[in-house]
Amino acid sequence: MALWDRLKESASTMQTQLTARKNDLKSGAFRDASMAMCALVAAADGSVDPSERQRVAQLIAANEVLQNFPADDLRRRFEDNIGKLTADFAFGKVSVMQEIAKARKKPAEARAVIQIGIVIGGADGDFNKDERAVVREACYALDLPPHEFDL
Repeated sequence: MALWDRLKESASTMQTQLTARKNDLKSGAFRDASMAMCALVAAADGSVDPSERQRVAQLIAANEVLQNFPADDLRRRFEDNIGKLTADFAFGKVSVMQEIAKARKKPAEARAVIQIGIVIGGADGDFNKDERAVVREACYALDLPPHEFDL
């Protein structure tokens, strides 16, 4: 199976698993960690161009699991995290990782945050090395083994 096909299949499987747990993913910690993860993946290469920002915002709005939360609230949280990362990536990343770590106490939510990162990263068909690296780092922040997610 080609890498592209495996990536699409993996992102699809992750989204199916997320959707199945939608009713369990309603906490503020999950919301905050998810938006931080989306911003981190979008800015994984150190910058976010306007088209990438718009694409991730659309993916957030369309994600069935994230519809548990008001779209305006999600967008504001995503944009706040993007702002931190674009102002100073290294310093912003510390703050964003702290937001991600909020989901550590609930393993199902922590796994869902990683799955959202993979879904967002793979949505364009190219889960690149920078995106994989930041999702792997998030695994450590959430006390999850990266190999569980093929990272």
